[in-house]
Amino acid sequence: MNATDSNPTDALSETRERKIIFLFCLLAAIHIFIFSATFPFFNDVDEILHFDLVVRYSNGDIPHVIDPFCPEAFSYFVLFHTVEYFLPPDSQPPQPPAWTLPVEKGVSLVLSRRASWSKIMNCEVAQPPLYYTVTGLWWRLAKVLGFHDGPLLYSVRFLNIFFVGMLIWLGYLEARLVFPENIFVRLGVPALIAFIPQGAFYAIQSDVLSPVCFGAAFICLTNFLRAEVPDLRLGIFTGLALAATFLTKISNFPLLAVSAVIILFKTAQLAKAGKLRASFTSLGALALCAGLPMACWLAWCRHTFGDFSGTAAKIKYLGWTYKPFAEWWHHPIFTLHGAWTFLSGLMATFWRGEFLWHGQPLASPVADMIYFALSILLVGVALLNLLPQFKAATAPQRQTLWFGFWCFASAVTFLGFLSIIYDFHDCFYPSREHPYFTSGRLMLGALIPFLLLFVFGLDRALKKFGNAAKFSALAAIILFMLITEIAVDWPIFPNDYNWFHM
Repeated sequence: MNATDSNPTDALSETRERKIIFLFCLLAAIHIFIFSATFPFFNDVDEILHFDLVVRYSNGDIPHVIDPFCPEAFSYFVLFHTVEYFLPPDSQPPQPPAWTLPVEKGVSLVLSRRASWSKIMNCEVAQPPLYYTVTGLWWRLAKVLGFHDGPLLYSVRFLNIFFVGMLIWLGYLEARLVFPENIFVRLGVPALIAFIPQGAFYAIQSDVLSPVCFGAAFICLTNFLRAEVPDLRLGIFTGLALAATFLTKISNFPLLAVSAVIILFKTAQLAKAGKLRASFTSLGALALCAGLPMACWLAWCRHTFGDFSGTAAKIKYLGWTYKPFAEWWHHPIFTLHGAWTFLSGLMATFWRGEFLWHGQPLASPVADMIYFALSILLVGVALLNLLPQFKAATAPQRQTLWFGFWCFASAVTFLGFLSIIYDFHDCFYPSREHPYFTSGRLMLGALIPFLLLFVFGLDRALKKFGNAAKFSALAAIILFMLITEIAVDWPIFPNDYNWFHM
């Protein structure tokens, strides 16, 4: 049966489908709550830096320079921070959490930590403001609601429950829009979102908002491509979603570049069909709603930090330098082993995150290999079935899925490009010994496009079987994700510094 064929016996009522999506949201909420509560503060993926920005924005203090933490954020750091993310257990004697000590000992410990850590600088100050504005407002609201100390700190992480719930619905809406006849794809995409073991969803950091914002933009652009004449409302929503994507994370730039190409392609189609004049209002609204917020932030960065991206100060602080163009081509990424190291590491962290524990990755090499193999295999199957001769998808479906593929491919290419152009000197990550940006969280904006391809590929790989076999395979993937995640993270559950011990 082709992907475009409809099977009435597999149909579900819209009400029943929505109940299933609500169930996914509930299970995702439990999943994220448990693992967010399990991990103590502050993780190795710059969580303290992002938390500092949350506190600053909550006080209306938009940073102007790279400087130490604000006093309020620093007080939480010295009270709730554990060194176990970075140091092996035998490197220093165990210390009880500062909040459990008598007042005199607690004050002494805080003062000693303050003296040794007060020179830590926040090099993330030029990050776009949307995530920090939203979480900063939540921080203020949580205080009003009576939260304080550890529960207040964890409440910012628990806000990710709402972000992921939104992401599940966006994934469902996109899958339903592209595959209204295919129940497996419609439910498979939100199911994987609900259970993906991505560490960014258990942390305070802006990467969690990227897939929400670009997920909304992806839906709008799918409708934009299909519209005979885009209307004003569609232009406004598309522009605002693209602006939100830009204002969430600078690493979303490649997704915006591909989106710009799609908009130009649609504009050329409208001109060819003689409908460009009728689309002026929509196109103008899109350009204004997307361009004005972007231009304002770029101008702010240029005025405040000296460059339009705001990254020059961070690069200087980290000690990176640009390589001469001729040296780019000596990078190990251009070897078979280097390409494997880059791509396999990137796909592994795209699925499970980048947390360390006792200085070692919280990961299973077997699981990482399976994630990489499944990604390559199923996306490859999806792309093969997009070729017109296979007739496995309609023209609009092929258009959307190719759009999704180029979004994901552009994100991979962008990180590869960043790996090539810098000499990282003595930086911890990336480094001269490992000169690769293998941070999959930086590609999370493309999560919905990727999973749409992934589930479509699984659907096509099992095309000779019924939906029962397809859903069984999907359930096996989800069960594998949960079992490996629990097994890998199990040593952290009894940790004295996490939420369960407050």
